[in-house]
Amino acid sequence: MSDLVRCVAIDDEPLALEVIDKFCQRIGNIELKKFSNPIIGLEAIEQSRPDIVFLDIEMDGINGLDVASRLPKDTCFIFTTAYLRYALDGFDLDAVDYLHKPFAYSRFLTAFSKAMRRIGRERINTTTQCIVVKQDYNNISIPLDDILYIEAVEAYSKIFRLTGECITSRILLKNLFAMLPSESFLRIHRSFIVPKSKIKSFNKQEVTLNNGKVLPVGRQYASKLIEVLMH
Repeated sequence: MSDLVRCVAIDDEPLALEVIDKFCQRIGNIELKKFSNPIIGLEAIEQSRPDIVFLDIEMDGINGLDVASRLPKDTCFIFTTAYLRYALDGFDLDAVDYLHKPFAYSRFLTAFSKAMRRIGRERINTTTQCIVVKQDYNNISIPLDDILYIEAVEAYSKIFRLTGECITSRILLKNLFAMLPSESFLRIHRSFIVPKSKIKSFNKQEVTLNNGKVLPVGRQYASKLIEVLMH
């Protein structure tokens, strides 16, 4: 069985499809096909039989519940909608989960993991998770395990990789930090983010990374750093 997870997303809102696309890129090892037209999307599902389907409910001209009832037998699908009133109907149709818009990455990952269990595939290991940032005019996918540390430089963030490469993206550090899993990354300074797994030693003034790089610890971040790493 291929490690690649084949997914289809159907939603008549381009922004909603973009969110799903970015979250799938962040998980990694996912091939996602997006459709704003539910009829065309349904035809694609019937032909390709994807592993997982993300399906909006209220779409122009058709209800996602109707689409769900027409999916091939045993199709594993997750509803994504802004309307809570459809939740019960969704589970009656045997949806794996119900994502209420706007949903966070952590909630998306929970639903995706449930779907992976439903189809008999283990949850994708966190080592395959990626973050996607823009450098110049290109989207760069960076595995989370490949990040050594991140540094803020004015309105940019510099992502230093284990490979020795440095990716510079026009994104504020606080916004980049919000995209990272909080259980794996720490903000240790107004200018620095580090993965917990890359910290060799630490005190209230500085951290030393596995490669010997020493980074400062900001006064306002010291207590949190000590608390997290000591436990």
